[in-house]
Amino acid sequence: MKILRRRKTKIVATLGPASSNADMLAQLHQAGADVFRLNFSHGSHEDHGRNIDLIRDLEAKTKHPIGILADVQGPKLRVGRFMGGAVVLTPGQPFRLDLNPTPGDSRRATLPHPEIIAAAQIGSHLLLDDGKLKLRVTHVREDHLETIVVIGGRLSDRKGVNVPDVVLPIPALTEKDRSDMEFALERGIEYVGLSFVQRPEDVLEAREIIKGRAWVLSKLEKPQALDNLEEIIRLSDAVMVARGDLGVELPPEEVPLAQKRIVQAARAHGKPVIVATQMLESMITAPTPTRAEASDVATAVFDGADAVMLSAETAAGQYPIEAVTIMDRIIARVEQDDGWRTMTDRRRPEPEKSTSGAIAAAARQVAQTIDASAIAAMTNSSSTVMRVARERPTAPIMGLTPNMQTARRLALTWGVHPVLTPITHSMTETVAVATKLARTEGISEPGQDIVIVAGMPFGKSGSTNALRVARVTRTNTEEAEFVDDA
Repeated sequence: MKILRRRKTKIVATLGPASSNADMLAQLHQAGADVFRLNFSHGSHEDHGRNIDLIRDLEAKTKHPIGILADVQGPKLRVGRFMGGAVVLTPGQPFRLDLNPTPGDSRRATLPHPEIIAAAQIGSHLLLDDGKLKLRVTHVREDHLETIVVIGGRLSDRKGVNVPDVVLPIPALTEKDRSDMEFALERGIEYVGLSFVQRPEDVLEAREIIKGRAWVLSKLEKPQALDNLEEIIRLSDAVMVARGDLGVELPPEEVPLAQKRIVQAARAHGKPVIVATQMLESMITAPTPTRAEASDVATAVFDGADAVMLSAETAAGQYPIEAVTIMDRIIARVEQDDGWRTMTDRRRPEPEKSTSGAIAAAARQVAQTIDASAIAAMTNSSSTVMRVARERPTAPIMGLTPNMQTARRLALTWGVHPVLTPITHSMTETVAVATKLARTEGISEPGQDIVIVAGMPFGKSGSTNALRVARVTRTNTEEAEFVDDA
């Protein structure tokens, strides 16, 4: 079963009760899922370990690298419990948040997070239950906050708390996160999703723990992260526009602008970026999306995202296969549009001022000029392929690597068809491997030209310095015809 996508933008699908079996995984992958997300906010290590095994079995059957994202929960801020399970708050009434563990009532509630009390200021706002209720701080005491209810409603046990106005002095990783990360890293996953990143130091902390065993994928869901956007992206291997919590803490009219800003910044840095949350939300219970949701997916593709993500749609929804299928169709249709290509070209960042950046830019230009059927980039660490993907070429990118971990990581990168290859030791050998794989993978036909980029000496990371054009031959035994050399 050959897996060859006829689109550039990738699809991330979250696994859960609706999709955690071998047959469903195979159907999701066949329908278009390139990366599978494991949400460590739910499920046990046993559950996630079983899913990892199923994904690796599927990968072996399809002989196509599949990426796995371990998304850790991060620090969840919640109020305590209430006598009777819930209370109703009225706009204008006073309401106290304190450290007292006694169940709350209509006048007070437990806030078991002294960091919030210490960081809050008069005028700060607290959002409860995903922003459904809003409080304004009127007095700050040593062990409690006095607030007034701005937006009232029903507040029940253990509902979440968001504090959009202040940077909270809390680590991005809890003890649970550290345990979950170690489990996932021992099982060989490709990306760790870091939740509620606020500062560059949060990314550095994760990098210190991960030590290169996986890519650090920073989830941008706090307004404070936008104040440090460039440095967070620079330190991360990939980022996610996590519009759920971001949409709670930012005004709704600001979220689309934040999305565009994050995607554009990630593109400039050459880092993969995922747009996530509520993309096809109605398909949790309906077999087709709303037209607004279809437009939302299309907008992310027009913006230049590397990938779009499905959450509850595939984890717990009634129509997981249909959700991936329609997302695949929307992406493919957008990418056939002349306006999409025009916009993609217009937003292309300036080439990196290095030999590697110049070769990647030249590969795109040469491929476009000669109408090449593919660009084959040989890489060990992924840097060569990432530079080519940053250029957003018209031709598909073959990410050729002898490193399975690199091949799996490239499953998230825009336009890349990752292929595990034997180790090559010369440009001649690389050309022979690339032309053969271009044909056997179904990307090129005999007689078509491909552009090949690589680094010499081979095996040295970050040394992309060679470009060659070669013609695909009819059989495996024929030698590739060299068309040009640079």
